[in-house]
Amino acid sequence: MALLVRVVVSCALVLGGLDVSAQAPSREYQIKAVFLFNFAQFVEWPPRAFPSGETPLVIGVLGEDPFGSYLDETVRGERVNNRPLEVQRYRRVEEITTCHVLFVSRSEAGHLDQTLASLKDRNILTVGDADDFVRRGGAIQLANAQNRVRLLINPDAAKAANLTISSKLLRAAELVTPSR
Repeated sequence: MALLVRVVVSCALVLGGLDVSAQAPSREYQIKAVFLFNFAQFVEWPPRAFPSGETPLVIGVLGEDPFGSYLDETVRGERVNNRPLEVQRYRRVEEITTCHVLFVSRSEAGHLDQTLASLKDRNILTVGDADDFVRRGGAIQLANAQNRVRLLINPDAAKAANLTISSKLLRAAELVTPSR
């Protein structure tokens, strides 16, 4: 049953987002947790991003965690490309060792430029929901527009991290090029 719910939610997300009106902020982040899980399935990392065959795919949260237990529940028992998923939380960017998908919390917006610069040349898919996340160099922004979560993708940021985003995910998003 949980798998069926995930498949239905995943399809709804790819087909244009879910309505988040009249939902508490925790419901919004429950939806965004599913997005993070789906990103792990639609992105390819270079082999060097995984030190060994048993290395889990790590989804990290930098800064204040808006997901509560939702993110852990979403990935519990799941595998991507035969790798288990693991959730890590970081207070500071310097704590990040192995990470593949990193959600940068709004609490980090004040020093986002320094955070993204320190992650340069690392194979990390950066995701955030701050208003200008992709324009400042993040890879994927989860934007709220008209009570829906929609995707903004900066293909240059993904390419700089040596990541390949599936055309299926790219088609479901608005592509943004930073104005730097």
